[in-house]
Amino acid sequence: MTYDLAVVGGTLVSGSGRQRADIGVSGGRIVEVTAGNGAGLEAKEVVDATGKLVLPGMVDVHVHTREPGYTHKEDLITCTEAAAAGGVTTIFGMPNLDPPTVTRTHLEEVLDLYAARSIVDYNHNPVPAHGETEAMAEAGVAAFKVYMVVDTGRTYPHPAGTGIHDHGHLLQMFEDVEETGRVFMVHPHDQALMDHVEQGYWKRDDRSPEAYAKTLAAYDGIIWDTATATLLRMAKATGCRLHIVHVQTIEGIEMIRRAKDEGVRVTGEVNHWALFLGTWEDVLELGPYCLSYWVPDHHRAAIWDALADGTIDMVSSDHAPHTRAEKDVGWEDMWAAHTGTPGIQHQVPLLLDAVHGGKLTLERVVELTAEAPARCFDIGSKGYLRPGFDADLLIVDPTKEWTIRNEDVLSKIGWTPYDGRQVVGAVERTFLRGVEIYGDGTVKGRPGLGRHVKPSD
Repeated sequence: MTYDLAVVGGTLVSGSGRQRADIGVSGGRIVEVTAGNGAGLEAKEVVDATGKLVLPGMVDVHVHTREPGYTHKEDLITCTEAAAAGGVTTIFGMPNLDPPTVTRTHLEEVLDLYAARSIVDYNHNPVPAHGETEAMAEAGVAAFKVYMVVDTGRTYPHPAGTGIHDHGHLLQMFEDVEETGRVFMVHPHDQALMDHVEQGYWKRDDRSPEAYAKTLAAYDGIIWDTATATLLRMAKATGCRLHIVHVQTIEGIEMIRRAKDEGVRVTGEVNHWALFLGTWEDVLELGPYCLSYWVPDHHRAAIWDALADGTIDMVSSDHAPHTRAEKDVGWEDMWAAHTGTPGIQHQVPLLLDAVHGGKLTLERVVELTAEAPARCFDIGSKGYLRPGFDADLLIVDPTKEWTIRNEDVLSKIGWTPYDGRQVVGAVERTFLRGVEIYGDGTVKGRPGLGRHVKPSD
């Protein structure tokens, strides 16, 4: 048989191990994986991966694309160019857009934009608005998303309709999502406690990045932990599949572990900023450019342990680009700044560097970034380098030493909080369904190449 593509001579990495093998691809799917010596597969295109690692493409279930409504920050083309360069072949977009994704009409409009503009495959997580949830599930969403947040001092990044902190309203959403069988993705946050804690800083006229960081980490993470407890209890009551984002406290990790032991259907994710950013030194040096959140050292150590032992299921980027102007205001008033950090282009390289540093195994990175997200969100065509799966794969040089630089950022904002950081491990080539979308330092995929991947695909 003559394949469309053969990748030969590389070391394939899965969550369960490594093997020297060749891959034959036709029609966008893996047809054959065979132990070999770099020969024996005939193909129209042969890629020599000798001395390199071959990994499945990352399934990133938490991406803020900013389109429609906020395209001065990012758009679907620039976001997915950065994804391709970062080894991400499938993204799930978030609903905090303009208009927010709260109806099937809004959802279909967003999916039409993806179809025309995305370079990688995609899904989209709308808000489970009552009366619209079933229709949106029928349109092929893999999950729904809300924030237990109401912004104070700004109207973004959690615009009206996406922030739900009334517990009755939230319980109704759990009930509605459970009926669809989809996953309910929730950003935990106790708004009442946040309001109380931040008022203490405001009364002292302290609206600095340090004050903001301390507010979100107050009382050793109480804002996160009380919200996580509420979410887990609602998941237990309704049977809904819950996915908790931004896991970042010891107590939150322990609650998730206990809930899993009790049979609650819960998964959790951690994001690049909790692993590689957000130390107190970062807060002092980078201020608004590293916030998101401050993750104290004892919590970060627990996160790494939970990644290794399986309590935390996956790593997602929470790619959240904002302009320099939207960040710079935070030096004077962090409550007026837009929070969140870009990360989709550099998360996989940072994880490869963590492997080099002995923080994780390479097999566990594959499980965290590809296999688990595809499995937990029922995307049956993604995440594995096996016959029958989409030929989404990365060729990685695990020994390449390089420096992350602002000038190489593909996101529209043109900056990264990791500027100047040296790492070991690089994505050299990215393939989506057998088509090279990144290689030789250049994005080669075209807008519109991406497809809507649906649950059970």
